[in-house]
Amino acid sequence: MKPPLHRYSAARLARLIASGEASPESVTRSFLDAIHERGREVQAFAWFDADRAVAAARELHLVSRRGPLHGLPVAVKDVIDTADIPTAYGSAIYLNHRPLVDAACVALLQDAGAYVLGKTVTAEFANFTPGETRNPRNLQHTPGGSSSGSAAAVAAHFAPLALGTQTAGSVIRPAAFCGVAGYKPSPRTIPRAGVKPNSDTLDEVGVFANYAEDLALAASVLAGKPAWRELPEQGLAGAAPVIGAVATSRSHAAAPSMLAALDESLRRLSQRGARRADVTWPRIFDGLFDAHRTVQLFETARALGPEYAYRRAQLSQRLVELIEQGRAIPTHEYVAALQLARACRAALASLFGAAEIVLAPSAPGEAPSGLSSTGDPVFNRPWQLMGCPVVTLPFGRGEAGLPLGLSLVARPGDDARLLAAAAWIEAKLKDDDATAAAAA
Repeated sequence: MKPPLHRYSAARLARLIASGEASPESVTRSFLDAIHERGREVQAFAWFDADRAVAAARELHLVSRRGPLHGLPVAVKDVIDTADIPTAYGSAIYLNHRPLVDAACVALLQDAGAYVLGKTVTAEFANFTPGETRNPRNLQHTPGGSSSGSAAAVAAHFAPLALGTQTAGSVIRPAAFCGVAGYKPSPRTIPRAGVKPNSDTLDEVGVFANYAEDLALAASVLAGKPAWRELPEQGLAGAAPVIGAVATSRSHAAAPSMLAALDESLRRLSQRGARRADVTWPRIFDGLFDAHRTVQLFETARALGPEYAYRRAQLSQRLVELIEQGRAIPTHEYVAALQLARACRAALASLFGAAEIVLAPSAPGEAPSGLSSTGDPVFNRPWQLMGCPVVTLPFGRGEAGLPLGLSLVARPGDDARLLAAAAWIEAKLKDDDATAAAAA
């Protein structure tokens, strides 16, 4: 018996639509079935209209194929502007706000034939005050943040692709917590125009999907790199990547299950043909964790300055405190943090060595219990400040049985190699899991 369409990869759905074996409307209705079944309990959407989705799909069925995403629904984080759908940035200040134009990333998706299925819940202004979204893997656990709704929508099969944003760990961490794939690109690979800013140094647009090939498909459109669509196939057919692993200097913050998953993944991939490289965390990198936080707070305090000045009563107390912490940071500390980041980027070769890809924790462990916190971005901070592209893939389970995520990290600008390696690694790990299941 065939699985429902909403269980297929975005790449496969695009091929089915292109060949006429499925229509945009049949694909959309399958996702709507999934939303009808679990939408109220997961609460991934800040704005959603089923009738509008069907109308958009029907329109796409009647026009010529626009591009590689033709007919696909995409969920979009509610800090990303959409002209014909409200964009509230996770704040009552902007309730019913209608931007005049779409964000550049949304326009690129729509030019390629996709349409916006709905706007997904974000933490307040993409910071740390969570929304109402729950983790589809266990409703009593956080989905992570700040791109909580986008991660949950993909994990619950409400959409094949979703956009998020990341300033610290807002794509990689929720993807890990929800057991899906996530991609945070090298700086300025995906345009940020039309995204509510937090930090000009750190902000990036990222992608969620259930499969590594879908990350490459979406990235090919968003980055304007059509050849990237072939990266998964190239990765599977090419030489095995050279891989190392490092738990950073904050390994004490990782759960035993996360450290075990890191070791086990490297062992299994080595057995499957990956070439192994020794990786050592340079001592100069130890300061990146605090330096990232300094840059984030300093720049966020200024990016949200108007809201703090004129609408402070409508901000959460948590965000007010973060802004005030950022306002109190001396300029010389901010400059020193940026200087450390530059020094560490220059020293990246001492970390990677011969490795093309470095495996690292995506989070301290599985999604924490409760909904009052989105989890700790500690393991995301150094990569974000250095501008390294990252893909997270699910690997193993934590102590409570929820997914663990491992980060695949590449040098800045090496996104193509990263996306190809992600497909290779995903395939090898799934082959092992399938073999184990068959043996059982």
